[in-house]
Amino acid sequence: MKILFLHGWQSVPGGVKPSHLAQHGHEVLNPALPDEDFEEALRIAQAEYDRHRPAVVVGSSRGGAVAMNLDSGDTPLVLLCPAWKTHGTARTVKRSTTILHSRADDVVPFADSEELVSNSSLLFSALVEVGSDHRLADSEPLAAMLRACERAE
Repeated sequence: MKILFLHGWQSVPGGVKPSHLAQHGHEVLNPALPDEDFEEALRIAQAEYDRHRPAVVVGSSRGGAVAMNLDSGDTPLVLLCPAWKTHGTARTVKRSTTILHSRADDVVPFADSEELVSNSSLLFSALVEVGSDHRLADSEPLAAMLRACERAE
């Protein structure tokens, strides 16, 4: 499956999460997104989406906000601790969205994802509480991200 992975602020392509997806046989598109220019990050992500038409878009933290602001039609989203209140203008997500978030996140409050679920009229089951910090890079959240992507396809 082709997955567009949008990394977070002060992250780089090829990190633990996109590597985990690739190690499980998925083709992962993981463009470098500039930290200081959200509109440019969105332009780069949109160009990658348009060029490759991935089956799923995964966005981590600021990359989650980028994913929310993409024109991605009915392509499912998997958002990891999305920083939607800090970046971009989207305040809702489409029905085919899964959000993974740690209640212990000290960067993006868990309550932000609860609010996003409510704003979007999603079932509460769309929000999966997992992990012990913002990074979601331990085995449990990595497995949950993989499951969410494979279910979304």
